Amino acid sequence: MVPVGGTRPGVSQLRRGVLQFCVLALLRDGEKYAFELVRELCDAHGLVTSEGTIYPLLSRLRKEEWVSTSWRESETGPPRRYYSLTSTGHRALADFAAEWAPFRTAVDQLLETGEKHG
Repeated sequence: MVPVGGTRPGVSQLRRGVLQFCVLALLRDGEKYAFELVRELCDAHGLVTSEGTIYPLLSRLRKEEWVSTSWRESETGPPRRYYSLTSTGHRALADFAAEWAPFRTAVDQLLETGEKHG
């Protein structure tokens, strides 16, 4: 049974576990402000999120020193806080990427094996 919102609990947990690394990946090529991150995550299948999710996550990443912030004036409203990846954040993302590929492959193999036997 799929709960309201369309996501099974296990998938939701998986998403929460990798979301911080998805944010780091989005910051890899340059700084962004929170709403840009939300929009790009919403455009990626299965990573739908909200500003209510992203702000606490960004705060945690800042405390871990994986991202740094700077304020900039906006032409269309109040100043915006921009987030950028630190060297520690680059290392964390690289470490995750190194673990993710074999992990994903192992899961895919198990899922494919299950389909063949089912």
